[in-house]
Amino acid sequence: MIDVWTEKYRPDTLDEVIGHKNITERLKAFVKKERVPHMMFAGPAGTGKTTSAIALAKDLYGEEWKQNFMETNASDDRGIGVVRNQIKDFARSKPINADFKIIFLDESDALTNDAQQALRRTMEKYSESCRFILSCNYSSKIIPPIQSRCAIFRFNRLEDDEVGKYLDNLAEGEGLEVTETGMDALKRVSSGDLRKATNVLQAASIQGGEIDEEKVFEVAASLRPEEVKEVLDKALEGDFIEARKELSDLMVNRGLDGLDVIKAINREIYNLDISEQKKLEVIEQMGEYEFRIVEGGSPDLQIESLLAQISSLKD
Repeated sequence: MIDVWTEKYRPDTLDEVIGHKNITERLKAFVKKERVPHMMFAGPAGTGKTTSAIALAKDLYGEEWKQNFMETNASDDRGIGVVRNQIKDFARSKPINADFKIIFLDESDALTNDAQQALRRTMEKYSESCRFILSCNYSSKIIPPIQSRCAIFRFNRLEDDEVGKYLDNLAEGEGLEVTETGMDALKRVSSGDLRKATNVLQAASIQGGEIDEEKVFEVAASLRPEEVKEVLDKALEGDFIEARKELSDLMVNRGLDGLDVIKAINREIYNLDISEQKKLEVIEQMGEYEFRIVEGGSPDLQIESLLAQISSLKD
């Protein structure tokens, strides 16, 4: 979303992947020697995987990078057909003023097993004229024969300090006034996802004025720490009905689903004034109810059940 903002913010001075200095140095070394292997970028969303692939292509090919770079999203075209048709057709064509082309497969962990087997053979056959960069959230979903053909780069979630530096730079370039509590809220809701942090900041800036904690939590449709703590305290005091009512009102007003609530509880459970044993029990229950929701259970019913379990821990 940053592209639709004004032209003031353009991080021309930034020449590395934020929060991943070692990865930057390795990629620069490949570009300098013009010798790029097959690569796999693995890690959570919003940590720079796609941007790194595009930046690599731009540094390597210059103005002709679009002719030598193909990006496909495997979550949209996940079957064997995309490997046999689109990818193979691009791989077999000659590169323009370069030794090889680059095919970037975003969200490659969504590829079916048959598609991955076909990709494995394609990577072997066209390795002289084409390099593959696979991006995924979970490298374990990529078959071992493909992993063994790739140099693996692991992207981690960004630390709060790194997110803060980026947002300070962005806010200064865009002329935004972000309060200290607003910045803390941005770090909290983004959870190390730089793309989410940028989008929330942009959404919070639309109405003008300073960006504070209230604006951030409102546009992010997220629970404030004190709201979560209040609900948990009531549940732990045995007041299940009031805790249920308060949480239900928050879910309706903010448009939250069950997984949002469980993540919010997970962030606050460590700050509660209860024994370590009780914290362990709550965390164990959260894992169980998150699984139920993911498997198709009713979010409202599962969240009520979780609150009931927490209430049962009352001394």
